[in-house]
Amino acid sequence: MARGKLGRALSSSGVIASLTLGLAAGGLAVSQAVQADDYPDHAIEFIVPWSPGGGSDALMRIISNAAQETFGEPMPVINMPGVSGTIGLKELAQKDPDGYTVGQIHEGLMAANATGLTTLNWDDFQPIASLASSPQYLVVNADSDWKTFEEFAEYAKAHPGEIRVGATLGGIPHVHAAMIEDAIGAQFRYVGFEGTGARIRSLVGGHIDASIGDISSSLEFVKNGDLRFLAVGSKERLKQTPDVPTFKELGYDNLNLSINRGIVAPKGIDPAKVETLAQGFETMSQNPEFISRVNKAGAEVEFMGPQAYADYLADVDGTIKRLSGKLAR
Repeated sequence: MARGKLGRALSSSGVIASLTLGLAAGGLAVSQAVQADDYPDHAIEFIVPWSPGGGSDALMRIISNAAQETFGEPMPVINMPGVSGTIGLKELAQKDPDGYTVGQIHEGLMAANATGLTTLNWDDFQPIASLASSPQYLVVNADSDWKTFEEFAEYAKAHPGEIRVGATLGGIPHVHAAMIEDAIGAQFRYVGFEGTGARIRSLVGGHIDASIGDISSSLEFVKNGDLRFLAVGSKERLKQTPDVPTFKELGYDNLNLSINRGIVAPKGIDPAKVETLAQGFETMSQNPEFISRVNKAGAEVEFMGPQAYADYLADVDGTIKRLSGKLAR
């Protein structure tokens, strides 16, 4: 009889304990849901690892300016330049993954990793979204004999090491030039420059033969008759340059040359917050006023969510690692 009462007592206690645990778990779930619903409830710091005034800074400030309307909280830009963007990203990697610090990366991070400039890589962060894409062009001096990319490629193959190509050595312009070099089976002679502006001016002056450029750095020189676009690395021809063919339509399916400036967070951020941010950025990417501002800054709006952006970064990382030998010379 005592054992029966004890058994019933233990059974009752188990039910009570289960109900208590269930209520506690339910309360925790409700609490987490409330926290997710309340996010964000104050400003989100936005680390841009480049100096004020550059292409990344200009585009990220357009995103920052749209954040208040999108998220209900400000997203002030914090510039942390240095060592090809790696100083600011090192700071970002050490931040608390609470969703209140995000940062900007582009393909240059993988190039810096492949060349030993930093141990950080894209997978040390949580990809959130990519919004701004800057398609890259192969640009030559308008006085050159190359009127088409095919003519350029034929000459390059027949004259290894002769074509002087301006690039930020070890950076993404170097990667893009190496991708062209690899695709056509040629060998370029690289001339190093610190930034896009310097190498485009050198191309205008005839000190180099070709370079990688974009709308913001090169279009006015093309319009003035100083430079010529031979091909663009976008998926489709761009409205600003409708007569310039894509590498893809010329038969080079793997020459996707764009600088995609995306947003990442410290590793370990709550997946619910990742989703909140990604949904907000997707909404932002569909806003006509936002699109117009990005276009005026020389870029296209091309949204990628967390998984699509992670897949893209992994693919680029593989390409850069494969070409790392070319980047070292």
